[in-house]
Amino acid sequence: MSAARMLLALAFSASIASAGPALAHDPVANPAAASVDDIQAEATAAASVVDAFHAALEHGDTSAALAFLADDVLIFESGGTERSKAEYAQHHLAADAAFSAAVPAARSRRMARAVADSAWVASESRTTGQFNGRPVDSMSVETMVLHRQAEGWRITHIHWSSRAVR
Repeated sequence: MSAARMLLALAFSASIASAGPALAHDPVANPAAASVDDIQAEATAAASVVDAFHAALEHGDTSAALAFLADDVLIFESGGTERSKAEYAQHHLAADAAFSAAVPAARSRRMARAVADSAWVASESRTTGQFNGRPVDSMSVETMVLHRQAEGWRITHIHWSSRAVR
C-alpha cells in the first residue's frame, strides 16, 4: 500500500470514528427524508465527481462513467472484485447502468474528506423500485476513494454493499 493510500486510510478511520451517529446504522431509514451531508470544503470537487459518475450511469452513458475512473480502479461489489477500468467495462458496467437507470436511489447521508491529492466519499442510500420484473427495496452503502490527477479527480476505489430492507 502506498504511503498516500495509508495516510488516507488512517484519515478515513479517524473521521468515521469521530463521525458518531452521522454514518451510524439506521434500520428505519426514511427514503423521503432530506439527505444529511457533511462534506469538507476541500472534498467538494471530489464529491461532485462521484455525483457525475452516478448521473452518467443513470443516463446509460457508460463512456462518461468510465471517464471518471482511474485505469487501475479497484471495485468491490457483492463479494466480487474488478481490478481495472477495462475489467469493469467488460463485466458489470452495463448491468450497473441498466440498474441505475431503472431503480432510483435516494441518498440519506454523505460524508466526504480530502487530504492533499486524495479524497474519500462515503454515502448511504435506499433504493426502491422494480428491476427485471422484481421488486427492489434495499439499503446501500458506498465508499469511493479518489485521487487528483492531471485531468482532475478520478475514482481509484469503489466499495458497494447493500442489503434488503426487512
